[in-house]
Amino acid sequence: MWRFGRDKPGEVWDEPVDGPLGDIEAAERIRAICRSAAASAEQAVRLAGNGKASAQKRHKVESERYERAAKAAMEIAMNMADELMRDAAVREIVDLCLVANNTKTAKILFRAIQAPAIRDMVLRDHPDLAR
Repeated sequence: MWRFGRDKPGEVWDEPVDGPLGDIEAAERIRAICRSAAASAEQAVRLAGNGKASAQKRHKVESERYERAAKAAMEIAMNMADELMRDAAVREIVDLCLVANNTKTAKILFRAIQAPAIRDMVLRDHPDLAR
């Protein structure tokens, strides 16, 4: 009964992994993490300039949630063997970073993408990363 603080559902990125992940499972997990954390990233950006104490507290919670998710996704991506699948997964993380208005991390991750087709797709969607 999670409503009363018991058995509260965990985050996607906190769920234990049974054994090593294959590249397909890793890519699916990264996609699930990024989609789950996107709402927190949006909320953190929305609350960033609000001066109310309750809004600042909520901003901190949402920012920390986004950061934990992005970190977990990056750690999974680093262990992927297939370069093309890794690049596609990193693209998901770049999109998450940009939702959170974290352009510094997004640019660093963008530079890690090696596949020309994926780099072109990212640039088409986010031309500011080229600068």
